[in-house]
Amino acid sequence: MSQRHVRSEDDPLLDAAHACVMAVGVRRTTLTDVARRAGVSRMTVYRRFPDVAALIQALMTREFSGVLADAVAANAELATVRQRLAQSATDGVVRLSGHPLFLRLLDVDPELLLPYVVQRHGAFQHLVLDAFVALLAEGMEEGSVRRTDPAALAAALELCLRGWVLAARADDPDGLRVRATAELRPLLEGALR
Repeated sequence: MSQRHVRSEDDPLLDAAHACVMAVGVRRTTLTDVARRAGVSRMTVYRRFPDVAALIQALMTREFSGVLADAVAANAELATVRQRLAQSATDGVVRLSGHPLFLRLLDVDPELLLPYVVQRHGAFQHLVLDAFVALLAEGMEEGSVRRTDPAALAAALELCLRGWVLAARADDPDGLRVRATAELRPLLEGALR
């Protein structure tokens, strides 16, 4: 994983922010509420985070980078880089689509995700792109991934998977999404072959 972010699982401020967001959503979360829940002064929170937006960005990065790390670790024993990447990406999509914080954001504050779709990459997206580029380059060297520009292929993969994740709450009365997700790993492997 990239050095852009070191995952800090035990961070009382991020834990308190998580609890606040899950309880009342992002728009109603204040730094004062986070400080109170963490048992620290407001100044302690302000020293690390100038505003709620910065705090929420750090929270999303921590939570979602954990999803990425867990998906990669779960598939570390697969034989080829292509297999590891395709299965890790599929697992990551499934895990992120069902992550409680992500689902809460989609339910209560979906507009907060819009900038990450249409304007810019967030820290988590940079982590995903960095991880994809590294794995793709390794797979090309190994011979299990077709030779091309790894950065361009990483960007194409991230764009495709982003849509899959953002459709987590889309209506699916006949279970087509579940059946389609079963096709994601072979689809990715084919694109990488």
